[in-house]
Amino acid sequence: MKNLDWANLSFGYMPTDYNVRCYYRNGKWGEIEVCSDEHIKMHMAATCLHYGQEAFEGLKAYRCPDGKIRVFRMKANAERLQSTCRGIMMPEVPTDMFEEMVKKVVRLNQEYVPTYESGATLYVRPLLIGTSAQVGVHPADEYLFLIFVTPVGPYFKGGFSSNPYVIIRDYDRSAPLGTGCYKVGGNYAASLKANHIAHEKGYACEFYLDAKEKKYIDECGAANFFGIKGNTYITPKSSSILPSVTNDSLMQIARDLGMTVERRQIPEEELETFEEAGACGTAAVISPISYIDDLETGRRYDFGPEPGPKSKKLFETLRGIQYGTVEDKHGWTTVVIE
Repeated sequence: MKNLDWANLSFGYMPTDYNVRCYYRNGKWGEIEVCSDEHIKMHMAATCLHYGQEAFEGLKAYRCPDGKIRVFRMKANAERLQSTCRGIMMPEVPTDMFEEMVKKVVRLNQEYVPTYESGATLYVRPLLIGTSAQVGVHPADEYLFLIFVTPVGPYFKGGFSSNPYVIIRDYDRSAPLGTGCYKVGGNYAASLKANHIAHEKGYACEFYLDAKEKKYIDECGAANFFGIKGNTYITPKSSSILPSVTNDSLMQIARDLGMTVERRQIPEEELETFEEAGACGTAAVISPISYIDDLETGRRYDFGPEPGPKSKKLFETLRGIQYGTVEDKHGWTTVVIE
């Protein structure tokens, strides 16, 4: 293993030894290539640069107490990327190719998979971009699919601790019939201003209401939202929300734990009825919410300064599955290195 300060890693980019690439030309995917160059040579008129023809994914590899290295729900990430490809007119990356490339890049960079004790992980970033030169607004003819990895610490500095959020009404991250349900860079560009405003006001992240009516809960920054009411796990249903692999996993775990799961529209005023609330996604897993401020109305929805018992149980169960310490009854993990 590399001699790094694993316990103090930030959620940022650190160079590793290799990335893997595959090119789409003449209507078909080529051979998988291993590359040590961190840079891409690209035409200045590439469609990814001008017309946003790009998609990405995010998953993690874990060094487990039993000495094995596992990745979590590769197939679900491959299927979500395929959905994005259909949405923005790119060739689909076959599941077997996606999985082979994930396993290959993790094995090639296994010395960068953080220690189990550190709580850090190896972040896996698949990226698909349109590369052919075009000035007209049309899908590209050629594409590059690559995967790089980088070791990361917790997304929020405190790790599994509660953070304050703020409702931002003046900006929308995505729209109901737009690209919110796809993992494309444009959605994240649309969130930068609101996120900056939230940070300036002292909050961990911004909180979005639906773009159409500003009435229902949409997303917590770039993460999905969930609330706990009694023994019920409630999460928004909206066509502008990215289907989170983490949220899908948490819903299943909630059912396994005997909880009721509801996926439906959640009016803003229902926030006051939740005992616990959190944001969930690959980067943070679960980020419990301490309170949500609505600056326009002056209301504060308070969920307590510490993570609640249900959120803690969900977090510990999911992390246990990822690290191989809790039974993986749904076959979510793949051992990449024995």
